[in-house]
Amino acid sequence: MPPADLLLAETPLLDYGHPAIAALIDARRWRAMSETDRIGAAYAFVRDEIAFGYNRADDIPASRVLADGYDQCNTKGTLLMALLRALGIRCRLHGFTIHKALQRGVVPEAVYPIAPDRILHSWIEVAHDGAWVNLEGFILDNAYLKALQARFAGQGDALCGYGAGTDRLSCPPVDWTGSGTYIQRTGIEEDLGLFDAPDAFYTTHRQRFGLVRGFLYAHAIRHWMNARVRRIRAGRVPAIPGHTHARGPA
Repeated sequence: MPPADLLLAETPLLDYGHPAIAALIDARRWRAMSETDRIGAAYAFVRDEIAFGYNRADDIPASRVLADGYDQCNTKGTLLMALLRALGIRCRLHGFTIHKALQRGVVPEAVYPIAPDRILHSWIEVAHDGAWVNLEGFILDNAYLKALQARFAGQGDALCGYGAGTDRLSCPPVDWTGSGTYIQRTGIEEDLGLFDAPDAFYTTHRQRFGLVRGFLYAHAIRHWMNARVRRIRAGRVPAIPGHTHARGPA
């Protein structure tokens, strides 16, 4: 198999042959679209029809992400990659870490001090028109982003918190136009490199919670975080004590 085929391959996490994923693509008739529109349709679906939220873990298959209906950067990326490959679009994963300051406001203040300083992050790189295009702007759904824009209107355009890391809050590059999209870029700390699939990424890199913190996250903290996300989406954006909204990682 030529190496390029690896960027179209189905994997245990990119399980695009799953009946639910195949049915979605058939129902939307995405295969009949041009390449640009196929990318845009899959991207818009993941951004706005899969709500921003927190799953039990990063290394869950695309079919599980679709069934959950809510996801964060890494799990949304897995679903987007599966959809793109099912549509014949070559793609790969670029791994990073972000500073936990980017999640402040979503992570409850009571547990923020024990959160890992660096959080596993990724974006998707898609082959389009002879170049690799970075896709990260699908993380926050439109309703959630609009709530942040309304809350911080007139307070400057830089925001590091509430799941956003951008210096263009009023008009972030989150729409697919054939070029890169971003919404957490300014929170990035460490570049972890390129991976053919999320399976390889999570084999090499895992979020370091520890046994107790990992159990608390999976069974309690993430549900608390998801409740806060729902309140923010509804326009009830909590204040962060002593926080300047434009402040980035220390």
